[in-house]
Amino acid sequence: MTNLAVAVGFAVFVWWFSTGLVLLLNGLSRGGLRLALGLSTAIALAALWALTHTASRSDLASVYCAFTSALLVWGWHELTFLTGVVTGPRRTALPAGLRPWPRFVQSVRAILWHELAILGVGLLIVGLTWGEANQVGTGTYLVLWILRASAKLNLYFGVRNLSEAFLPPHLAYLESFFRRRPMNGFFPLSVGLAGLVLAWLVDATIHAPTPAQAVGLTLVATMLALAIVEHLMLVLPLDATALWRWALRKRPAASTATQAGAPASLAPELRARARASTPAGARAGT
Repeated sequence: MTNLAVAVGFAVFVWWFSTGLVLLLNGLSRGGLRLALGLSTAIALAALWALTHTASRSDLASVYCAFTSALLVWGWHELTFLTGVVTGPRRTALPAGLRPWPRFVQSVRAILWHELAILGVGLLIVGLTWGEANQVGTGTYLVLWILRASAKLNLYFGVRNLSEAFLPPHLAYLESFFRRRPMNGFFPLSVGLAGLVLAWLVDATIHAPTPAQAVGLTLVATMLALAIVEHLMLVLPLDATALWRWALRKRPAASTATQAGAPASLAPELRARARASTPAGARAGT
């Protein structure tokens, strides 16, 4: 039980710290960002090598190494997206009143290169670890990928908390792709399915044949549980940025397109889009 408690604590800390670190790095100067991206790319390549090196090993150290390596690779994706280096071919706000299918197509175009990069690296990780004993890194990456895609869909369909503060000014146009609603029909389905997978992982942990396998399953299950918590934060009346204020304090907020660093031309579109996508009750403060 001690090993499992340590694994849960390690996963929670790494999730919290790595998220904050990416947000903090994104607030650096242009020169600092170039250096951070270069270092992150080198670390991600080293992490891919580590995933290959530990794939055939099922000892405790290799399990932790694979888990951490997957998070490092994922952190590279997050940094390239938030810095605007890898996003999509569309870099402008959506016009108000766009019909559902064109809106979906344009929303995909806004993040297309980012999603293809995640897919490509995911397939590479699956290939590097295929048939090997240690699948913790692959499982961790897949959980992050699937649940992050689910979160993006929920933002697209509409949730209470859009977490605009996480967007830097140069990505303020992405707010026009979100909807503010108390709930959407996809949300309970996504959380329910994630909960079923989490229950299966917990059961697999209980019946794991070795302590190292139990720790590996605990690490993956904890990341899934944290992803479910992140989903709940989308709809609960909570401040989703409270956990990472230390990383956001020096960065200008990006909740509107009229702030410094964001193109002023986006402001009318974003305001119109917000009015069109926000229920009357929510606009009235109810």
